[in-house]
Amino acid sequence: MSRRSGILEFAVLGLLHDSPMHGYELRKRLNVLLGSFRAFSYGTLYPCLKGLVAQGSLMEDNAGEEYIPATALNGKRSKIVYRLTPEGKQRFEELLADSGPDAWEDEHFGVHFAFFGQTDRAVRMRVLEGRRSRLEERMERMRTALARTRERLDGYTLELQRHGLESVEREVRWLNELIETERANRSGGRATDPGPPGTGAPGVHPQIGSPQIGNSQIIGPQISDGRNRAAAHAAAPPDRPERSAER
Repeated sequence: MSRRSGILEFAVLGLLHDSPMHGYELRKRLNVLLGSFRAFSYGTLYPCLKGLVAQGSLMEDNAGEEYIPATALNGKRSKIVYRLTPEGKQRFEELLADSGPDAWEDEHFGVHFAFFGQTDRAVRMRVLEGRRSRLEERMERMRTALARTRERLDGYTLELQRHGLESVEREVRWLNELIETERANRSGGRATDPGPPGTGAPGVHPQIGSPQIGNSQIIGPQISDGRNRAAAHAAAPPDRPERSAER
C-alpha cells in the first residue's frame, strides 16, 4: 500500500468510526478534513472503499442496488452506505496507536492530529514530540543551506527561502505550545482532554490546512500570511532594498 493510500484508509476509517455514511457524504467530509488542496475525487475514494470492504474492514448497506456515480449532469448519488465492521474498528485503533516515524511526516501527521480527540495522551505526546524533532532537524538544514547560499541568491529567492524557514519555525513554536498543554493535562484520558489551543472543544477535527494544522510545505498558520507576502512581492519593484538579514 502506498503512503497516500494509507493516509486515505486512515481518514476513511476515522470518519466512519464516528458514523456510517454514503460515499458522496464521505467524500465531502474527507475534503473538509484534509483540506481543499488535497481534494479527493470519487475515482480515488471508490477503490479505497472497495478494498476496505474486501478486507472486511467495512460493510455495505443497500449493496444490492446499482451504483450510479454522482456527476454534474445527472446529480445522482450513491445509495450505498458504508459502516465499520468490528475488524474495521480494530484496524482504526491500530492506526490510531501508531506513533512511529511515519506519523511524524507531513501528511501522516495531519491525519493523526485530526483524530487526536480519540487518541491516548501518551500516543499524542510521542507523535507531537516526534514531529517537533523532525522539524527541528529540517530547520537546522534550512538554516545551514541559507547561510551557505545567501550571497548567491537574488532578493526574491532569498525571501522565499526565508519564508520557508519562518514557516518551519512557526510550526515548531506551535508544537511547543501543544506539548506544554498536554503536559499540563496529564490527568486527562482519551476523550476528556481539552482540544488543542484555539479549538475550544475536545475531539475537534480541525481541517488540515487550518490555522491549527498543516505541513511544512503547506502549513496552516502561514497559508494566508504566505499569500499576503506573495502579494507584497508582486507589488514591490524589482529593485526594492533587501531587508536586513539579521534575525
